[in-house]
Amino acid sequence: MNPSNFRTLDLNLLRVFDEVMTERSLTRAARKLSLTQPAVSNALRRFREAVGDELIKRNGQAMAPTPRALALWPAVRDALRQLQEVLTPSNFVPAQANTTFVLAMADATAAALIPGLVEVMDREAPGVSIRVVPLTTRDPRRLLEDEAVDLAIGYFPAAFADLTARAQAGEAIAFSQQRLYSGEYVCVMRRDHPLAKGPFTLNRYCAARHLLVSFSGRPFGFVDEALALLKRERRIVLTVNQFFTAGKVVTHSNLLTVLPRHFVNSTGLTDQLVLRELPFAVPTVHVDALWHHRLHRVSAHEWLRATISAVANSAFTV
Repeated sequence: MNPSNFRTLDLNLLRVFDEVMTERSLTRAARKLSLTQPAVSNALRRFREAVGDELIKRNGQAMAPTPRALALWPAVRDALRQLQEVLTPSNFVPAQANTTFVLAMADATAAALIPGLVEVMDREAPGVSIRVVPLTTRDPRRLLEDEAVDLAIGYFPAAFADLTARAQAGEAIAFSQQRLYSGEYVCVMRRDHPLAKGPFTLNRYCAARHLLVSFSGRPFGFVDEALALLKRERRIVLTVNQFFTAGKVVTHSNLLTVLPRHFVNSTGLTDQLVLRELPFAVPTVHVDALWHHRLHRVSAHEWLRATISAVANSAFTV
């Protein structure tokens, strides 16, 4: 953009651009902005002239953003949000709020945190709603960037390693994290499994058939990484995307699985299962909350993070 164009830029054009990008429709954008469609078209034309790009192209009945528009949009959206927060600051009052938060987490994490969170909501924030969606990835940054979720909670070692490397290289980091608790994983099998008694050696473990909880469906997890360091491997014959499903399946099969120790009691299957320590070292699994910086100073999100942290501390304090 030419500097002279920027000095004379009407900030309302940014609002129009943001709404058109969100809706991908001039008609819907006009309705949301309480403007006529010609007014939206005119504003978009002026913004195109200011940035020197077509921004939106017709693709049949749909509207397709150009690469330049896709590159501009996140920065424009964040700038508008930050400006709104500065000009119209709002303090979140839990007892008066009717906010909905979207959280991504696995079922084992939800079993640990959601009951306590609901207790707090009932007591302090009866108008607040929570939507829990499945965690389908070990790197939820795209979900947070796209505003599909407000907070992701889980085990994200690769994502954190990348963020640390970027920070050390001097790059700006758009995410923050908070450690909630650390989980211990154990081998789980049916009560009358052949390996339920007697020596539980590495050889016997690797010779067995295994069930893996994998959010992506990829048949390789942190246990397999630990085995690879020992130049060993196991045979995974089934992957599922829920810890409860894994626990249920092993009660009716000779498969072994690995579950968080704290979660086993939540399954209601403890009388059908045997827990054994893994016969090799595995890294401690840290469960963290991850969020985008755009929400870092939002009072509602600050309340959410503080509440979840308190619930986690209560749940995992012996």
